[in-house]
Amino acid sequence: MGLFDSLFGRSRAVKPDLDQLFGLPSAAITLEAAAGFRPTGAGSVCFATVEGGTFDRVLRELDELLDGLRSSRDDYGYTWLLAERPAQDTGSLVTDLHAINSALEDGGFGPQLLCSLAAFGHPDGRRLALVYLYKRGTFYPFAPVPGGHEKRDSALELQVSAAVTDDLRLESDLSRWFPVWGAPGL
Repeated sequence: MGLFDSLFGRSRAVKPDLDQLFGLPSAAITLEAAAGFRPTGAGSVCFATVEGGTFDRVLRELDELLDGLRSSRDDYGYTWLLAERPAQDTGSLVTDLHAINSALEDGGFGPQLLCSLAAFGHPDGRRLALVYLYKRGTFYPFAPVPGGHEKRDSALELQVSAAVTDDLRLESDLSRWFPVWGAPGL
């Protein structure tokens, strides 16, 4: 960072570090012990939709590599790729999420990547996601209130954040804890 960047409060963007995803299995253990949330086996990757032959080829390769990968588009026009594994196999789910992100990045579509998430459930019916912000290289929890009214359980999000702080690089800017309403798998 240069002198003028320091003077004007500008900072350099954090380079994405997809290996941060491999912290999710230990965070899952911590989350279950601290708050009773267990992995559901579902995870998804969100990116800005791209058209073209190269992109279609990358998606075909991913579909061949990862059995059962499903694609959907949300109300905002973003594409989601949903991967599912047995609930107790968080390691394989993380490997799938890493592979999806890496394939898109290697295909030249890194700038379109937005986030990835791993879903968790509680015996009382509450849901939770640990969301990885691709461009920031950080995680944050997202906890929708049951009932589909697009309300968040902010207290739970803060509790989860405190619980997994030793397992994941957390996003310190709470204004970047964006809701992911309707995310596949959540």
